[in-house]
Amino acid sequence: MYLQVGVYATMIYGLSAALPMLRAEQGVSQSVAGLHGTALAVGTILCGTVLGRLTRRFGRRRVVWAGLAGMNAAVLLIAALPLLPVTLFGYCLANAAGSLVLYAGMAALTDHHGPGRGAAAISEANAVAVSIGIASTFVLSLLAQSAFGWRAGLLVPPLASVLLALTLGRRWVRERPAALDKAASGGGPLGLRFQIMGGVLLCVAAVEFCFNLWGAELFARRTGLSLEAAATGLTAFTAGLAVGRFTGARLALRHSPAFLLVAALGVTGAGWLVFWLATDPLFGYLGLALSGIGVSVHFPMCVAMLVEASGGRTDLANARASVFAGVGVGAGPFVLGALADGFGPHPAFLIVPVLLAVAAAAVAYQHHLPAPASEASPLRA
Repeated sequence: MYLQVGVYATMIYGLSAALPMLRAEQGVSQSVAGLHGTALAVGTILCGTVLGRLTRRFGRRRVVWAGLAGMNAAVLLIAALPLLPVTLFGYCLANAAGSLVLYAGMAALTDHHGPGRGAAAISEANAVAVSIGIASTFVLSLLAQSAFGWRAGLLVPPLASVLLALTLGRRWVRERPAALDKAASGGGPLGLRFQIMGGVLLCVAAVEFCFNLWGAELFARRTGLSLEAAATGLTAFTAGLAVGRFTGARLALRHSPAFLLVAALGVTGAGWLVFWLATDPLFGYLGLALSGIGVSVHFPMCVAMLVEASGGRTDLANARASVFAGVGVGAGPFVLGALADGFGPHPAFLIVPVLLAVAAAAVAYQHHLPAPASEASPLRA
């Protein structure tokens, strides 16, 4: 399952690294190019609307493999026909199918490892995924500067999927009975704590994809590097993600998700400041790596806190998490792109510390709210 999520990472980071080159090839503005981020977001939201029903009807295993198949079909479509309407549709379809892999996988890992170790498992899975994703951004950057072009880099997800299916396609974790999943989907409405943490996830998803989709653009403008060379900056960012998530998996066994999340928001803010002020490539790489370390902890801890706030309704919590994350993925990069058209990418990146501050305040506020009644006795895997 870690490797399946890793294949998803090769898609999401590969498409993110390809965006500046795709924009240059299509000759569109930054705000129009930002619609690709919106397309990714719409795909995530679509996943959230169908994930619960699909997993109850077909089981998580079939949903995950079907998601990988749909994701790869979309990636091949983008590589074959990079026209604006086609790429917008492709980005949406790729992330709709890929998000099935991510969120069904997170739900299965949470149940498999239990409430005490679920946050660590999610963080470790994302650490493995980002480690694999680093190769995707690095390979795409190298191919973009060669005779093969950036499209060749998009072949990584399909090739990785085929290899995974041939070697480990029959293996899967033991799942909860379907009846228990249906029971977990009920139990009354989700409370204020859940909604607040959903807002936090929205903010941190926006931050991550502001870096993913516009970090290379700002890096190029501030340092004088070409767009193709600046795409390696995402490799520094994803390297920080990998280091942070492996470390976060260990720390999650000792500290609460809320404590780790607030600390990570501070680290991200420090990394953003170094990156935002940098005019030398070395400091730009340093800022992106530090930002990646902070961002690495955001998603796993938010998902763990959403599951806690749902009273043990794992599939429902993950389905709603994809909706909150999707809104953040779409709104953040699009607003940043619109601001960049009006004021330039450097002032526009001030949106990042604003989102971090809002997220930190929300985490602190929800800490004082009462826990859900069923949280004291969570469902057993």
